[in-house]
Amino acid sequence: MRISSRGHGEEGRERMTLVPENVDDLWHLSHVLESGDLVSGDTTRRIQRDDEQLRDTGGQREHLFVTIEVDDVEFARFANRLRVGGEIVDCSREDQLGHHHTINVEEHDEVTIEKHFKPDQVERIEAAEEAAENADVAIATVEEGEAHIHTVAQYGTEERFSFTAPTGKGEYARPRSELFAELGKALSRMDVDAIILAGPGFTKQDARDYIAENHAEVADLLTVVDTAAVGDRGVHEVLKRGAVDEVQTQTRISKEASLLDDLMEGIATGEKVAYGIDEVAEAAEFGAVETLLVVDDRLRQERQGDGDWDVDVNEVIQTVERQGGEVTVFSGEFDPGQQLRNLGGIAALLRYRLQ
Repeated sequence: MRISSRGHGEEGRERMTLVPENVDDLWHLSHVLESGDLVSGDTTRRIQRDDEQLRDTGGQREHLFVTIEVDDVEFARFANRLRVGGEIVDCSREDQLGHHHTINVEEHDEVTIEKHFKPDQVERIEAAEEAAENADVAIATVEEGEAHIHTVAQYGTEERFSFTAPTGKGEYARPRSELFAELGKALSRMDVDAIILAGPGFTKQDARDYIAENHAEVADLLTVVDTAAVGDRGVHEVLKRGAVDEVQTQTRISKEASLLDDLMEGIATGEKVAYGIDEVAEAAEFGAVETLLVVDDRLRQERQGDGDWDVDVNEVIQTVERQGGEVTVFSGEFDPGQQLRNLGGIAALLRYRLQ
C-alpha cells in the first residue's frame, strides 16, 4: 500500500489518498471501508443522452471523477478487484448526482477515502504500507512421493502446486528425481523473493541438492526447515515456528497462528484467557486484557450494525487500548481466524485470571 497523502475532510473526518499495490492491499481496504464512508476516484459510467442515435444503444461510457457514499463493499479476490458501491454525492457531471454507482478499484488505482478512521483501521493501512517492503515468500513442502507449494499472502496461504509420484520399490514406483524435477520446475516459474523448503526426514535436503544442481537461481532463494508433515499441516508448522518471519518480518499470519495456539492452550488448561463477547467485555472492564483477538469480518459486521453482539465492540477496543493492551485483528481468510470465529469471533489473552 502506498499512502499518497493524508489530511482532514469535513465534519471532523480524516482523508487518506491511497494506492493499493497488490491484491493484499485491496483485501485490507475491504475491511477498512464501511457504510457511510466517502470514496472518491476515477471511473467510467454509461451516460444516457437524449440523442436519438444513442437511445437504442443505452448510452456511451464517459470518464468521470466521482465521490460516492458507500453502501456496499465486495472484495472480488479472484478478479483482483474491489467493488465499492453507493450513491454519487459529488461528480464532475452534476446530472449524475444521486445515482447509484460502483467504483472498481484495482491494483495501482488511486482512491481517496474520507471517514472517521478508527485506530485499528489506521494501523492496518500503515502495516500494509510497511508490508510493501517485505519479501514475497513461497513455502515448498516435500516428502517421499509428494510435494506442495504454497504462497504466503496477508489474507492467508494458497496452494499453487501439488504433485505426487510414488517412489521406492514396486511396479508403479518412479525415480525420486522425477518428483524433484517437477518441484524445481514449478519453483523456477514463481516470482518470489524467498522460498522455504520444509518437510520430514532427509528428503527435503535431497530435493535441495537436486535443485541446486539443476536450478541454481532457485537454490539461492532457499531456506531449509524441518517439519513433521507436508501440505497444509507442514505450512502451519513453518508459520508457527517463525521461519517465515526470518524473511518476512511483518507476516501477520504467523503471529495469528501463534496467538491462536496460546489461546487454545489456555482454554484447554483453564488458564488466563477469555472468549466470546460477554467474557471479553468483562475482562476489558477489569483491565485484565493483555491481547485482544478479533476477526476482521465479524468486527466489520458489528461496526455496520449487522451483528448480534449486545456490547459495542468499539468501546471494548478503546478500553483495552487505554489500559495498555494490544489489539490484533485476525484475517477471516486464514485458519486461525476461522477457528477464532468458531469461538464467537472475539477472545483475549489475559494478564490474570478473573475467577
